[in-house]
Amino acid sequence: MTQTLVIENLKRRKLPINLRQSGNSDARMLISTRVRKSPWWHMSKAAGCRAYTTYNHMYHPRSYIKPEDGGLMAEYKFLTEHVSMWDVAVERQIRIKGPDAADFVNKLITRDVHTLLPTMQARYVILCNQYGGVINDPVLLRVADDEFWFSISDSDVLLWAQGVNSSGAFNVDIHEIDVSPVQIQGPKSASLMEKMFGPHVRDIPYYHIIHDTLNGHDVTISRTGFSAEVGFEIYLHDAMLNADDVWPYILEQGEEFNLGVIAPSHIRRLEAGILSYGQDMDIENNPYEVRLGWQVDLSKDDFIGKQALARIKEEGVQQRLVGLKVGGESIVWYNEDFYLVKDSDSGDDVGYVTSAFWSPTLESNIALAVMPRSHWRRGTRVKVQLPKDGVVDAEVVRVPFVDPTKERPKTEL
Repeated sequence: MTQTLVIENLKRRKLPINLRQSGNSDARMLISTRVRKSPWWHMSKAAGCRAYTTYNHMYHPRSYIKPEDGGLMAEYKFLTEHVSMWDVAVERQIRIKGPDAADFVNKLITRDVHTLLPTMQARYVILCNQYGGVINDPVLLRVADDEFWFSISDSDVLLWAQGVNSSGAFNVDIHEIDVSPVQIQGPKSASLMEKMFGPHVRDIPYYHIIHDTLNGHDVTISRTGFSAEVGFEIYLHDAMLNADDVWPYILEQGEEFNLGVIAPSHIRRLEAGILSYGQDMDIENNPYEVRLGWQVDLSKDDFIGKQALARIKEEGVQQRLVGLKVGGESIVWYNEDFYLVKDSDSGDDVGYVTSAFWSPTLESNIALAVMPRSHWRRGTRVKVQLPKDGVVDAEVVRVPFVDPTKERPKTEL
């Protein structure tokens, strides 16, 4: 067991990341009332979910198909060749509603909501704290002129937003609402959506929104997703009450398109360079360290973190998230540790892997890794310590690894 906890030339964190290479465990996850079940929980369980994690204080499916039947690689095929449905209720919807909603949201995010986000559109955004640390990287939906939904990644945006407005300076209502999404992703997703809603869904532009009904229940539809494939998200209103009428209906409608219920594909999101909050970044990372500097508009009026981000940009950062092409046997399961990255010549630890998987498209292991300035350049040779193969060769490469301009999800339908 390696006891390395601090790596020279990477910044010192207030709360260190545990870099001990302690491996996996066969312990069973406890299912209890202190972690919330999604409205889709019982149906995802019936669909064969075999592994969960926790995300936003909820149980989150991470695998359905057994290894002997192809495992996560078979799930990847449903996504990239057919159509898939995901339980993503963990994207808890934090609603900001009221006369000052736009101004309040503008204070929270690092880009200008007034010019960025017209009504009935969505955008990927980030929220930072006063130190410039990334609090969350949600999709922000503007469902009405005075109403916004943060479809959040894994941190407590509700508490943050309520705290920011604890003085009542902004005339807004801030609450989590009973709206739960499923994602419909893959090359046949438009055909399935057309069957369920009608031909008008094909006219939804990328990152736009419509309101509709599904099997008699109100939904909001966005042309978004965590897959970098053609896809949609169906946000079911009053989800706790209506989930049983919607999930089976989608399954029935999707049979002719070979619809598969799968977990969010971290293989495909990694190929696309999509970050996973809590894994590839957290509150101690600023946007410039994790390839999100393009999200920061320092020309806009004041927002939380602006002064710190301006200083960080001027001073530069000493570490950055880079892409690696990694040798060794195919990585076909989630990495249980932050695998150590070593200098090819000295063998010293220089960084650590945050996410790693086998890419079927590139026929290689790929990874995101935190690396010091001395090891950012593409083509730099390093070593990665894997649990089964030991130390293997790796090389710094471009991110995104596949479809860097995101042409697939933007395809006209």
